[in-house]
Amino acid sequence: MREPLAPEGEGRAAPAAGDAPHGDIDWQAIEASPEFQELVRKRRSFVLPATIFFLVWYMGFILLSAYSQDLMSERVYEGLTVGYCLALTQFVMVLLLGLMYLSRSAKVYDPLAEKAVERWAHLDTDAARAGRVEDNRVGSRPATTTTEEPAS
Repeated sequence: MREPLAPEGEGRAAPAAGDAPHGDIDWQAIEASPEFQELVRKRRSFVLPATIFFLVWYMGFILLSAYSQDLMSERVYEGLTVGYCLALTQFVMVLLLGLMYLSRSAKVYDPLAEKAVERWAHLDTDAARAGRVEDNRVGSRPATTTTEEPAS
């Protein structure tokens, strides 16, 4: 039977430095690197204004619904009102912002992330070749099997 998972400090010892995946990578140095800082700055320069824009758009819709009922109930076409049209723009806005983020991610963020990782990837690979660190890339480990006998 498997041991239940428990947070560190509650019946489970913390893993040793060599046992943790990527234990030899200096994460603080990566975070402080100019490549990573550029990635964070460029991502934030899109995400923050896009979030503010969407929240203002959404809150504007809510405020119009609450305080401008005459405008929101104005008919555009038969049963379609201004309120319904503005409500539907919320879905359009989410779609457009999502597509803009995906496009920017492929063109800007992914290359920056690769550039930030590239500087440190060769260090991990060189250490693995020297036999000091095991290869910790995703999909690089062989599948493990259990050798337990079935209980009778």
